[in-house]
Amino acid sequence: MIGALSITQTAGYGVLYYAFSVFIPPMSRDLHAGVARLTGAITLAVLVSGVVAPLIGRWLDQHGGRGLMTAGSLLGGLAVLAWSQVRTVAQLYLVCGVLGVASAMVLYEAAFAVIVAWFDATRRARALLAVTVVAGFASTIFLPLTGFLVHLYGWRQALVILAAGYALTCVPLHALAVRNRGVPPHAARREIVGTALRERPFWLLAAAFLTQTGAVAVMGVLLVTYLIALGHPPVFSAGVAGLLGVLSVTGRLVTTGLQGRWPVALVTAVMFGLQGLAAVLLPLMGRSPAGAVIAVVLFGLGFGVGTIARPALLADRYGTRAYASLSGALALPITTAKAVAPLLAAGVAQFAGYPAVMGAVAVACALGAVSLVAYDRDTPPLAS
Repeated sequence: MIGALSITQTAGYGVLYYAFSVFIPPMSRDLHAGVARLTGAITLAVLVSGVVAPLIGRWLDQHGGRGLMTAGSLLGGLAVLAWSQVRTVAQLYLVCGVLGVASAMVLYEAAFAVIVAWFDATRRARALLAVTVVAGFASTIFLPLTGFLVHLYGWRQALVILAAGYALTCVPLHALAVRNRGVPPHAARREIVGTALRERPFWLLAAAFLTQTGAVAVMGVLLVTYLIALGHPPVFSAGVAGLLGVLSVTGRLVTTGLQGRWPVALVTAVMFGLQGLAAVLLPLMGRSPAGAVIAVVLFGLGFGVGTIARPALLADRYGTRAYASLSGALALPITTAKAVAPLLAAGVAQFAGYPAVMGAVAVACALGAVSLVAYDRDTPPLAS
């Protein structure tokens, strides 16, 4: 199952999310739309995935992941196929809304719910790590692949190929490999969720991952632009920013390795703190190539840590019976932060400059770290 999910998550993020950026230039020409209008479509997809996440979570807890992820991968393939036929920006936005629903059904939130439900605590961390390490290379694989397809066949035919490839790969893998455990009584799940929503630690987790996710989203979108503003050539800036993907895998490996010695919350808090330090250092030493690389490396080590820390912390504290419902409740504000934070940061950069943006990123990471430390010092877990 882990091998299958590694493949479907890589293909899912590659086709349903990362490939969009490659299609912006040709769509801009054919649809006669600016980059900002087109980018708003993928932002809509992210927001929709967050809005439906609580519903998806409850479904996963009640019915398991096999049927949902199979249907979601079919819906995703059909949405990408429909994308190839759009003639207006309005049609593109409609398609991206459907892509958002499909993404919520098949990407990390759903996959993690399946993993958490199936594996015991001793094997869960390595299972999560295996999937995220492989899927961490989705952009590395699918950005050049999509560019190659667009170059050979044009953007519409490239989307048809991606749609067919995604559906033919992910539908059977989800149908055959995803396993469902017995479903706990509805009353038990509802009691766990209600208790969690009334207690302080849950909201500390929400604060930690909301602030850090917003910071990561800002850096992911604006880092290249800021490095160029610091005086670095575009090729160097893009290359250094590209380290974030590789370093996210490194950070996940380090975090998982340290979980056996120290609490997950404290290890993650240290990673978030390093990211805050990196955001402070970048304006101070980022004009030199070495300084820029050092700052980006520090930030990159925590770039993907939240992805594996959040399911581990939720499952450790609240058990697995209501994991997907709780994860879905967290996903709504966190996904909203991911979509909105870069837009707000771009406005801050325009009026106050990039150092102010880096200051805000540093504060957000620090708040995330402090929230996790407070979470770790709170009451013992409710479930095992």
